[in-house]
Amino acid sequence: MKEYEILITDKPDFRKIKKAYVDNYAWGGEYRPKTYAQLAFMPGKGFIARLTTYETNPKAVYFDNMDPVYTDSCLEFFARYKNGGYVNCEVNANGAILSAYGEGRGNRTRLDKIAGSFPQVRIRRYKNRWTAEIFVSLDIIRSVYGSCAYRENSVIYGNFYKCGDECEIVHYGSFAPVKTEKPDFHTPEFFAKMTLKNSYEN
Repeated sequence: MKEYEILITDKPDFRKIKKAYVDNYAWGGEYRPKTYAQLAFMPGKGFIARLTTYETNPKAVYFDNMDPVYTDSCLEFFARYKNGGYVNCEVNANGAILSAYGEGRGNRTRLDKIAGSFPQVRIRRYKNRWTAEIFVSLDIIRSVYGSCAYRENSVIYGNFYKCGDECEIVHYGSFAPVKTEKPDFHTPEFFAKMTLKNSYEN
């Protein structure tokens, strides 16, 4: 199983946070932009993921939350924060997010219907890349899963993705390999093990 260490920190410095490279392309063509994700846990606050992809002109048609942003150039973070289902966060370069909770692709519930809000999204565009920061607060996690507590060596499971279902060149990349015949990121059985750490081992 693929693994990742989540740094526990009050002030995330992404220059020092480990990169999870999204370099498994089970389907699609030869378009494979350099993409990586970084994840930190802020005690008392929640999880913050930063995803970066090297694209100069990302397709970004949609502007509203819960639009089908996966048809645009899309960065995604799926995670199961406790036993049960998982939360998907799918974001385009306009900052629109599609986010819901459930056990699998079917029977999912919009996250704002459960928690009263969506995860916070912050987009930055540069000449040769764009980034999406996704903040999933402990308030949202408690609304979904009930009580929760995280400390060093706590474990969650998740995956990072880069896709574009209706881009000029269709592409599907993941951090942890997804072993299905057809493109499907709603596959928690292939999530990576992610362990919280106070510091990285040398």
